[in-house]
Amino acid sequence: MQPNIVLYTKGHCPFCHRAKALLKSKNVTFTEFEITDDAALTREMIERSGRTTVPQIFIDDFHVGGASDLFELDAAGQLDPRLKLTAHA
Repeated sequence: MQPNIVLYTKGHCPFCHRAKALLKSKNVTFTEFEITDDAALTREMIERSGRTTVPQIFIDDFHVGGASDLFELDAAGQLDPRLKLTAHA
């Protein structure tokens, strides 16, 4: 079963686009909250993450952080297990 993946993003953010592209390349679905003009979602993101920058990425209850954190997790071989992806023979 795939985990619940949530991204808080802004439309003009290149880091958001990179993070979404990486997740799409893994063929996983995610929920995106575009917070550009939404003060309530912005407050929710800050409360959940403790950060004010986008993207903020969550896999289930695990706070990944931003795009750089996501790419570091992938480079360390730790993203696929969190996404519950397994290599197919």
